[in-house]
Amino acid sequence: MGSEKKSILVTFDVDGTLIQSIGSASNGLHRRAFAHAFNQVFGVEGTIDAVQHHGQTDPLILVNTLVHYGIPSDVATEKLPDLKSKMIEYAQEHAKDIGEGLQVLPGVVSLLESLSLKKNVAIGLVTGNLEDIAWLKMEGLGLRKYFTVPNFGGFGSDHTDRGQLVKIAAERAEKQIAGGFNLRVHVGDTPNDIRAAEFGGALAIGVCTGIFSKEDLESASTGKAVILAGLANDKAFMSLLGLEG
Repeated sequence: MGSEKKSILVTFDVDGTLIQSIGSASNGLHRRAFAHAFNQVFGVEGTIDAVQHHGQTDPLILVNTLVHYGIPSDVATEKLPDLKSKMIEYAQEHAKDIGEGLQVLPGVVSLLESLSLKKNVAIGLVTGNLEDIAWLKMEGLGLRKYFTVPNFGGFGSDHTDRGQLVKIAAERAEKQIAGGFNLRVHVGDTPNDIRAAEFGGALAIGVCTGIFSKEDLESASTGKAVILAGLANDKAFMSLLGLEG
């Protein structure tokens, strides 16, 4: 994978880490996809804002929201395949609107570009978003071109547990990259990202660009996480990986 000494896997969370929701149409298409699924499968007129959903996987958000609206957890869980299918169907049909209420966070383009130029670095996603929706966001906001091809990651469509998603992403990357990785890193903005990274055997890098503070992120760690204000200083980030910016 190049002449540089160590192979590095870097995975990123999406919402609050690479991109942020803005304005009255905040993350609009994704929210409408949830509402569409609730309505199509259960006839429920609902919104994910009825529950605390930051840092949760999409399947957990689906179930928790439906429970809030009176659907038993086991009934909602049984219908997850249909719910996820309806979400993806809606998002794909309205893909032109994917950027509505979203913007790329400061420094992200520069950092992803710098990482993508390193032959010994593989870049993927670990996110609670369903896979199709995650890549629609990356494509719509001009970021997908920086990710390793074939694209890989761990997604809400794979498992409800974020820690498992870190492991799934690593397994997929290792199938593509001969020799495996000397260092695995996961970057996210929630306590769940920190816990997931450490559970999945990766270095946790927290960013304070979501709704959680540095103290929130530090308290979720076993003590090894690195907490940054954000991703605007790509040289500082690269140095954490032992790379030059």
